[in-house]
Amino acid sequence: QAQVVESGGGSVQPGGSLRLSCAASGTIFSINAMGWYRQAPGKQRELVASITAAGSTNYTDTVKGRLTISKDTDKNTVYLQMNSLKPEDTAVYYCFASPATIPTIFAAWGQGTQVTVSS
Repeated sequence: QAQVVESGGGSVQPGGSLRLSCAASGTIFSINAMGWYRQAPGKQRELVASITAAGSTNYTDTVKGRLTISKDTDKNTVYLQMNSLKPEDTAVYYCFASPATIPTIFAAWGQGTQVTVSS
């Protein structure tokens, strides 16, 4: 089974940028998709963006045009470039690696990284 480790969270002012990284290790060949969910206080966890092994991407509507997911296959790493950040983007961001195009019970999850957008 794959394991994932996130990095890159932090605090930024509205309109600022951050880049999150998620490195996968272990059984890499079993990964069909990687991506990010986020959970804000008092809210349900929601999909932010995902990318399949073939390179197809999916975004939730509220981040389209501001956040970009990409991957470096050689490094088994996925990136989330976050631009024009808004206070409502504040959440803990969790990376996943799944053998399907969406997380399943066999998905690996990271420990989460905090993103805070505040003036």
